[in-house]
Amino acid sequence: MDYTAILEALNKASLFDLHRLQSAIYQELINPVRVEQVKAQLRVGQSISYFDPQANGLIDAVILKIQKTRCLVRNVKDQKNWNVPFYYINIDDVDTAIHPKPHTTRIPKSALQVGTRVGFKGRDNHELFGEVIRLNPKTATVKVSEQHTWLVPYQRLFPVIDGTTYDANPTQASLFIEHDES
Repeated sequence: MDYTAILEALNKASLFDLHRLQSAIYQELINPVRVEQVKAQLRVGQSISYFDPQANGLIDAVILKIQKTRCLVRNVKDQKNWNVPFYYINIDDVDTAIHPKPHTTRIPKSALQVGTRVGFKGRDNHELFGEVIRLNPKTATVKVSEQHTWLVPYQRLFPVIDGTTYDANPTQASLFIEHDES
């Protein structure tokens, strides 16, 4: 599925239309036939990925226990256990990325994930660069150095391509573009 195209179509829907679709989608998410189809493909010890709405991205995990409507998994990165519904599990290895429109200078919230590299202008109008560490309702928490994080409204973020963060001094972060001399 092309999630970007679906979201573009949904932008034209009314709030009521979205509510009605949400209700219909939820009924499909808990449909026992669909749940059993997913359950039949899962095994304890299996490596899977699941979509985490808080991170707005996929998380690698290992199945610990299969229950009636949920699955106990261990996050590979932080080793924490999570009890996730079967509809979180990306059984078909689907590309879940939502891409902003080409040539845009802003990143829509739906396209951001924890770990995305972004830039923004600080209070002194200097550009700062960092990594999204949390998605909040109105802002993203952006880590610009080990000691500094910023709460940045989504409309102030812009994409950073092929960059890394570097904290030259605590008041201003700089971007160094990786360059291959070959």
